[in-house]
Amino acid sequence: MHFKKLLLAGIFPLLAVPAHAQFNQPNEYPLPSADLVIEDAKIYTPNGWANTMAISDGVIVAVGSEGDIAPYRTVSTMVLDLDGRMVMPGLHDMHVHPMGAGMAQSACDIPHGSNAEAALSVVRECAEAAEPGAWITGGGYDNNSLGVPPTRELLDQVSPDNPVLLRDISGHTAWGNSPALAIAGIDASTRDPEGGIIERDESGEPTGVLRESAGSLVSGRIPEPSVEEGAAALAWSLGEMASFGITAFDDAGVSETTARAYDLLADRGDLDLRVRGCLWGGDQGLLGRHMEFAREKFSPTCVKLVLDGVPTDGHTAAMIEPYVDTGHAQHDQTARERGLLLVPQDELNNQVAELDRRGFTVKFHAAGDAAVRAGLDAIEYTRKMNGFSGQYHNVGHNSFVQMSDIGRARDMFASFEFSPYIWYPSPIIGDIRRAVGEERMERWIPVKDALDSGALVVPGSDWSVVPSVNPWIAIETLVTRQVPGGGGEMLGAQERITLDQAVDIFTRTSAQQMNFGNATGTIETGKLADIIVLDQNIFDVPITKVHETKVLMTFVGGEMVYKAE
Repeated sequence: MHFKKLLLAGIFPLLAVPAHAQFNQPNEYPLPSADLVIEDAKIYTPNGWANTMAISDGVIVAVGSEGDIAPYRTVSTMVLDLDGRMVMPGLHDMHVHPMGAGMAQSACDIPHGSNAEAALSVVRECAEAAEPGAWITGGGYDNNSLGVPPTRELLDQVSPDNPVLLRDISGHTAWGNSPALAIAGIDASTRDPEGGIIERDESGEPTGVLRESAGSLVSGRIPEPSVEEGAAALAWSLGEMASFGITAFDDAGVSETTARAYDLLADRGDLDLRVRGCLWGGDQGLLGRHMEFAREKFSPTCVKLVLDGVPTDGHTAAMIEPYVDTGHAQHDQTARERGLLLVPQDELNNQVAELDRRGFTVKFHAAGDAAVRAGLDAIEYTRKMNGFSGQYHNVGHNSFVQMSDIGRARDMFASFEFSPYIWYPSPIIGDIRRAVGEERMERWIPVKDALDSGALVVPGSDWSVVPSVNPWIAIETLVTRQVPGGGGEMLGAQERITLDQAVDIFTRTSAQQMNFGNATGTIETGKLADIIVLDQNIFDVPITKVHETKVLMTFVGGEMVYKAE
């Protein structure tokens, strides 16, 4: 694989003039000169494989054979000979939290699947390394792996003086120690906040476990990162994503600090990937000034609304049918037989219709089937009020969806965003399986059902809730529904899809959902050169080897933003 300059006068002295150029009309523009030609490649296009392409000013101006590209070459054209390697469109991740992922690199990280002894050992090490009184934050634990209920007393044993707040593997439950609860003023008399639950023991004392918005009672006391710190965290995460071939993504929870951090990167010339920012729906001040933060590659035109929680031991995902482990000895568990729907339907309908009228795309967090239905109902109401605005409102996660609701999405121009890393066996699955029962797990994350219905389907990793943003793991496991490399349990086997379909949702349909399908998502003449070069042809290797794919180069708008060592 090498670059070279072509001196066309010497190499192609008798270069034929294209037929159409011989009959140029007086006002016809000349063909653009290629800045870069990629040759001897295996280029994945909607019309089959090509071997050569030309790029000018960041745009693909020709794709095909050597003869198709020749008219665009000049003496200054740079040529990249790929020795037969695969080129494909850049990938999209439609649900990431990159600032959190960057900040997590210095947090107290508990490896997924850790038992109580291992998890507490990590916290002890963090406490010993921390300044007196400094906050210890991080997470990654799950109840199934801990083997014992998380309590504040367990954390007190390893961090008696430093306040601790850990997030579980889903990000929807917080676990704090006694100093953290004291700073937040949480005691037996503290009422549950709206949309949240303070778990209590038999005597009514807080256990240290805080569900949904209750976690904010403590996290709101932790100092926010500065814009500079946020920009540094984003820069690390964007580099990580580029190394995996991700060229565009939705940031699924943008605060004003996050928006300003993107702007800082953009104004420095360091924002290489294309970002759509989903602003938190509760921040009306931010929504009212959203275009103040817009930059060439940062589009703050999406709004995030959280409709429920997660279908784990806390029973906070909103379900149509009751959870099966309602005998769980948690406080007020019977009130959560069907989980929590966090926004009343009438309020949600009006909010989505107004956001749609203003030109925003809405992204819902909806894990349970009742929350998915509520989101679709709100989109249906919006279409009746506004007609189709061009915004493909996005129901995110969709762990469980009723078949009758899957059939509705296509006609109302709604999209389903499904979550990698939990559509195959992983530590969180044990908690979910116990909560919902085996029957519902048969259609766990129903990607195939959605595709078969003709609905628009896109992927969203939810990184850093998951341990890696690597999309090649997700692409393989969409096909296998097994752990990377195959073997063991096949989770939701009837929801397996083909490799072509998996690639399509990471490229073409995601670009469409971002309202950018005219510019990215496929390799075609006239589109932006958001492309990646791979070390293997994913269509020529066994499916269980796809997760091993390495990205050699990532280009955004024809500019190389990542090159492997």
